[in-house]
Amino acid sequence: MNSTTASATTAPATAVADAPAAVESDLQIAGDILAVQHLLQPAREHPATIAEFVGLARSIAEDRASWEHLVRYDATTRWYHRLRTAPGYEVWLLSWVPGQGSGLHDHGASSGVLTVLEGELTEHTSRGRLTHRAGAQRVFAPGYAHEVVNDTLDGAVSLHVYFPGLTEMPMHSCSPAESESVPA
Repeated sequence: MNSTTASATTAPATAVADAPAAVESDLQIAGDILAVQHLLQPAREHPATIAEFVGLARSIAEDRASWEHLVRYDATTRWYHRLRTAPGYEVWLLSWVPGQGSGLHDHGASSGVLTVLEGELTEHTSRGRLTHRAGAQRVFAPGYAHEVVNDTLDGAVSLHVYFPGLTEMPMHSCSPAESESVPA
């Protein structure tokens, strides 16, 4: 009777041990760090990491009273206003009427964070097209070439953080939107 009891006791333990364990990735466990607000550190006065620059852009975006009254729409050109400059970075506010675009460009030696505050913007790159709606953020490295366009019938507003501050914006001759239709 003891041997029957012992084997009945050990059988369920063996069955549990043989079951495959569910493996979750770090992203499944923690979530996207750029999308999980409580994991972001508060913006420091002088950000130093990409996450801190993203946090800075989010904090400015959330403080609507600090930028909303500055927005202007200009039918002849994209309107822009420098909101902030500090050692190592600068922050720009841009507005886009329907149809306005940046042209294909990069940001020289600067990295950046693009945040859509209102409306919708389309980003064209050599890899394809991305639509960014209000609240979306895009991080890019030096030399990253793209064209940003307001393809909608409504105005759009965006926030741009450049680190280090923007010193050049080389324009490129061919639009990625055009190159998408050309066979490789």
